Amino acid sequence: MSARGVLRALPTMLRVGFAESIAYRAEMFVWVLSTTMPLVNMVLWMAVSKDAPVGNYGQVDFVSYFLATFAVRQLTSAWAAWLINWEVKQGTLAMRLLRPVSPLWAYASENVAGFPMRVVVAVPVVLVSVALVGADKAVPQHAWGWALFLVAVLGGWAITFLANVAIGALSLFMDSSQKMMEVWMVLFFVCSGYMYPVELLPEGLRAVIDWLPFRYQMGLPVELMTSAHDLPTALGLLARQWAWVLGMGVLAVTLWKQGVKRFAAFGG
Repeated sequence: MSARGVLRALPTMLRVGFAESIAYRAEMFVWVLSTTMPLVNMVLWMAVSKDAPVGNYGQVDFVSYFLATFAVRQLTSAWAAWLINWEVKQGTLAMRLLRPVSPLWAYASENVAGFPMRVVVAVPVVLVSVALVGADKAVPQHAWGWALFLVAVLGGWAITFLANVAIGALSLFMDSSQKMMEVWMVLFFVCSGYMYPVELLPEGLRAVIDWLPFRYQMGLPVELMTSAHDLPTALGLLARQWAWVLGMGVLAVTLWKQGVKRFAAFGG
């Protein structure tokens, strides 16, 4: 389908996706409950830093960081890998392939369409953070900070979504790729800044993580939200993030196209 055709179809796909997110709002609530780990970590790290700061982080800094982490998690999540695995196993992917629009656009629009519902969750958390620690620690202080934060959130979501597609596409070559997605999630929890600020890691390990995609899924948007970087540093990190977006995009599309060529529907 041409780019013009995709653009014409996108509004309809987004409306359908948003209607589904409203219809299945109970699932959204369960998802929110499953992403409360940053709040648990906040309490733990506040206890650790009660008597003295940990690195550059005191109690107030940990409150700001983990509330931002919770909010960013809502905005950068994707679940395409599990959906692709399920549709390949059930054979329903064949129905998607008969449509004029690539399933990849459908998966993306379904993820994006739920964004308003996730904003409803994220915004109150940001307001609570502002009330608890002050706007200077909770949100960007300059117009460029807000702009770069939004770019980082988009990039974080793109890496997450494309990684989901790439791993999901592997189910076209094997029985299931869900275990591989679970391994990816473990690495994400350890390396992204989700469990603790990346800055607290040893310098050598931090240098390695700086070249992996996980920090750019979560840590970078959180750092920009809490004004952790000056403009030159932020731009350099964003360049690395979008290099990963490009690389993940090439990998995801290549695996998808090769997998679809050998796809045969099976199951009920």
